[in-house]
Amino acid sequence: MGLLTNRVERSDIKPGDHIYTYRAVFAYSHHGIYVGGSKVVHFTRVGTSSTSSDQQYSLTAECPTFPDCGFRQPNSGVVLSCLDCFLQSGSLYCFEYGVRPSIFMAKVRGGTCTTAASDPVEEVIHRAMYLLQNGFGNYDVFQNNCEDFTLYCKTGLLTVDHLGLGRSGQASSVIGAPLAALLSSPLKLLLPSPVGVATVTAGMYCMSRYATDIGVRTDVIKVPVEDLAVNLGWANSEGDTTNVTATFPLIR
Repeated sequence: MGLLTNRVERSDIKPGDHIYTYRAVFAYSHHGIYVGGSKVVHFTRVGTSSTSSDQQYSLTAECPTFPDCGFRQPNSGVVLSCLDCFLQSGSLYCFEYGVRPSIFMAKVRGGTCTTAASDPVEEVIHRAMYLLQNGFGNYDVFQNNCEDFTLYCKTGLLTVDHLGLGRSGQASSVIGAPLAALLSSPLKLLLPSPVGVATVTAGMYCMSRYATDIGVRTDVIKVPVEDLAVNLGWANSEGDTTNVTATFPLIR
C-alpha cells in the first residue's frame, strides 16, 4: 500500500483486515471486516426499495457460490457476504491503522486510514461475528455507517455523543470539504493569488479530517462488544440510541 492508493490483491489480505471497495465510479466506498474463507462481515442499510442511501443490501440477491452468503439476523444490517458479492466487481483496498499524522493528512481522500491502532485479530473477528448475531443499531450515513462499524470492530472505540459526527473518515470528508471552503472564503480578500487560497483551503480540509480522526479525538470510549449490545439495546431494538456517557468510562 502506498501514499496514493491502498489497493491490494486478494492474496494480500488476512483475516481481521479492514477492507473496502468503491461504488458508483468512486463516489463512495463500502467497508467490511474480512473474516477468512472468502467471507466478509459488513454493515448495510437493508432494503429492497429504491430509496436513496449510502449502502443498501438487496434481499433478493443470491450467491451461486456460497449458500450462506447474505446471512443476517432479522431487522439487522450486519451481513455476512462472500468476497465476490462484497466487491461487486470492484477493486479491493485495505484500510491502514496506526499511520503517522503526516501520512494521514497527506491522504487526500478520507476513509482510507486512521492514526488509531488496531486491536489483535482475535478481538476484531470476535466483534464482527458477535455483531453479526446481535446487530449494530440503525444505519445512518453520517453517524453509524459501514465504516463506523468496521472501525469499531478493529478498535472497540465509539464516540460518546451520538448526536455528533460518527467515526467515519468518509463522512468527515463530506463535512470537512465545504467547511474548509467556507472558512477560507474571507482569505480571498487577503490573498490575491487563487493558488494561495486553494492551498489554505486544502490545509484546512486536511486539518478538519485529522481533528475528527478517532485516533486523536477525546470524545471516544472503549466499549466491550458484549456491553455494546446489552447497554445500547441493539440486541433487541434497532431504534435505541441511548447516550453511553452514563454507562462507560472515558478513555484518557
